[in-house]
Formats: sequence, structure tokens, C-alpha cells
Amino acid sequence: MVDHSMQSSASRNPRRWLFGLLVLLVIAGLCWKFWPTDVAHKDAAGQKAASGHTGKSGMMRPGFGGAAGPVPVRVAPATRGDFPVYYKALGTVTALNTINVRSRVAGELVRIAFDEGQMVKAGDLLAEIDPRPYQNALLQAEGTLLQNQAQLKNAQVDMERYRGLYAEDSIAKQTLDTAAALVGQYQGTVKTNQAAVNDAKLNLEFTKIRAPIAGRLGLRQLDVGNLVAANDTTALVIITQTQPISVAFTLPESNLTTVLERYRSGAKLPVEAWDRGDVKLQATGVLQSLDNQIDITTGTLKFKARYENRDQTLFPNQFVNVRLLADTLKDVVLAPSAAIQFGNNGTFVYALDGDKKVKIHPLKVGASDGNVTVITEGLAPGDRVVLEGTDRLKEDSEVEVVNDRLEAPTTPTEHQGKPANTAVEPVVTDKAKKGGA
Repeated sequence: MVDHSMQSSASRNPRRWLFGLLVLLVIAGLCWKFWPTDVAHKDAAGQKAASGHTGKSGMMRPGFGGAAGPVPVRVAPATRGDFPVYYKALGTVTALNTINVRSRVAGELVRIAFDEGQMVKAGDLLAEIDPRPYQNALLQAEGTLLQNQAQLKNAQVDMERYRGLYAEDSIAKQTLDTAAALVGQYQGTVKTNQAAVNDAKLNLEFTKIRAPIAGRLGLRQLDVGNLVAANDTTALVIITQTQPISVAFTLPESNLTTVLERYRSGAKLPVEAWDRGDVKLQATGVLQSLDNQIDITTGTLKFKARYENRDQTLFPNQFVNVRLLADTLKDVVLAPSAAIQFGNNGTFVYALDGDKKVKIHPLKVGASDGNVTVITEGLAPGDRVVLEGTDRLKEDSEVEVVNDRLEAPTTPTEHQGKPANTAVEPVVTDKAKKGGA
């Protein structure tokens, strides 16, 4: 038993030595693989930091590495001008009138006189119901009228005869009174017959279905040969009035003060309708009406604008982007919105102090359209503000102007091809382009 245990111990010892030797070899290999490379990287990084990260030409690149230099910036001037204040909303195009054309008499539909989608005027013939039953009814009513008119005439002659005899004291007063009553009875009958004739003529006219308003026709709902009933639930066709047309939209109650003041003063507030992509101006109209109460669930008030729509660009139930010109701020200081910064101490800009340094100007801002902002305090016309490169600036930083926009930004109304509430960026002159290059 002792001999076996000693043999077992002796056989395990070489395995332990081999396993330990293998672990040491692995550790040594890893150290050999990674230690020289790490040292080399640190040496290279130190040399790059010491050299200031030179470029291909051997010159120091400003703003990078260990050495400081002028920060390249793009600037533009603050200007003075008029600023249009627009309120945006999503609107729905609504037809002023929508008519479901139905037959007012019963009968067989014998003619369709329109094309689907056609523009029609009020009174244009659309369809026709079989008129023969109504022609016969008219003839019958006219015959009854003639018969009763003849009886009335005979009664009137008898009454005149009796009046003469009564004057000669040849008949009793009762006979004359009876003749007069008979005349009155026939006169009432004739009026009733005349009404029946007029009603038959009206029904005969109703067999020709005409457009009650001017507008665009929809798709036909009934075909020739169908039997229709008076005031049937199925309309023959639907007419929508598209000239003029209206757009319904809502504004939050926070925007109502300016709009209501100008609307109640009688001002015609322009309302522009843009496509869903907010790229193309489709029509320009005026504010027509407003609702009489604010929706308490949304806090908005409904408005309606009216458009002539002469070129048929607006279509009923179409969604459009509405821009209401609520007011125009006159002679205000304007600055590019890209130059405005926000910090712990409020709103500010970096403005050039001379040509090489910048100063921080605290601001008070007003209305903005995304590209241009009204400055109520903190800038004067002509002050050049930094548009790009602000992330590396601080008070009294040295800068290098690489693209100076010398011309003022134009107002939205001067660019008819662009959205009216989007301010246009300042124009870059040829001289400025060369400097930027």
C-alpha cells in the first residue's frame, strides 16, 4: 500500500512542473508581445505633442495640438430692417358649398349630360328623367282647368242676366244671390285647377336635373336606365364649389392677442397656403372669419381663410401648411439665428472687436423665424457676429475671419421663390468668396 501511494505522488509531480512551465511561457509571450508596442505608442504620442502636430508642410495647424493659434471663423453683420411675424398652422381645404344632386321627381333616368370631374355653371343640364308621365299629367290638369273656366263663364253670364231681372223686380233676391254664390264657387275651382297646372309644369321641369351651383362634379353614382325616386338617398353626383375656396386652421390662444386686434380693426391679414412639404406656395388669401369660442380640450381657436383659387391649386379636403402674417415689426435689429448662443448667464453672441478678437455680447431677443432673429438689446446694426467656430471661442479669443458676409440678409418678402416665413441667408460677395477660398 505504501509503495503504490509513493508511485502515484511521483507520477503527479512531473505533470505539475510541466503545467507551471507552460503558464510561465504564456505570460512571458504576452509580455513580449504587448510591452514594447505600448512603450512605442507612448513615445510617439509624446513626440507628437512636443512637436505641436505638424502637417505635411511642417507648419503648425491652428487650434489643434499643444500650441494655440487664431481660430478660423465665419461672420455676418447685424442689420436693421422690417421683420414679418408669421404664425404657422396645419390647415384643411374646405369647399364653400357641397351639393348632393338628387332627383325631385320619380322615374327612369334616360340621359346623363355631364362628364365626371367636369366644371359646371349654375343651371347647366346634368341629367334627365323620362318626362312623358309628367307631360300627360300636365295635359290632364290643363283640360280640367278649361272645363271649369267654361262653367265659370256660364255662371257669370247667368248672374248678369239675373241682376237685370232683379232690377225690373221680375225675380226674387234669393235667385240673384244663388247665382252670385255659384260664380264664386267656380272661381275657386278655377284657381285650384290653375295650381294643379302649375304643379304639373313644375314636375315636368324637374325631369331636367340642373346644377344648383357652379363647381366641380364628382364621380357619377347612377347610370342611365335606373329608376330613381324623389329625394332618393343615393345622389346622382356631388358638386363642390372650388372658386372661391376656404382653408380651416387653428391657432393657440397664446397667439390670439395680435391676430384679434388687427382683425377687429378691419385689417386684411394675408394667409399663405403651402404644400405639405412646406416648399411651394400654392395660394395666397385673406383671413375671413373666426370661431366664437376657444376649444377647452386643445386651447385653440378655429379660423377660416378665403382664397380665390383661380388656378385650381387647392383641392377640397387637402392638407396644407398655413402661414398667417400676424404683424410686421418695423425698423428692428436683425441677426442670423446661427450666431446666437445659449449659456448659464442667458443668451449671447460672439462679436468681433476689431478684426482679430471677439467679445461676448449678452442679448435680449424677440421673434425669430429660424434663420433670422430680432434683437431687442445687445447689438447694433453693423456689428459682425460669429456664425461658425463658436465652440472654440471665449472672451478675447484671437480669430481669423475666413468668410466675411458683407451684405445684409434680405427679408423674406424679397425672395418670392422661397417660403415666406423663412429668412434668406446673407449673400456672399465675390470678394468674400475669394477670401474664404
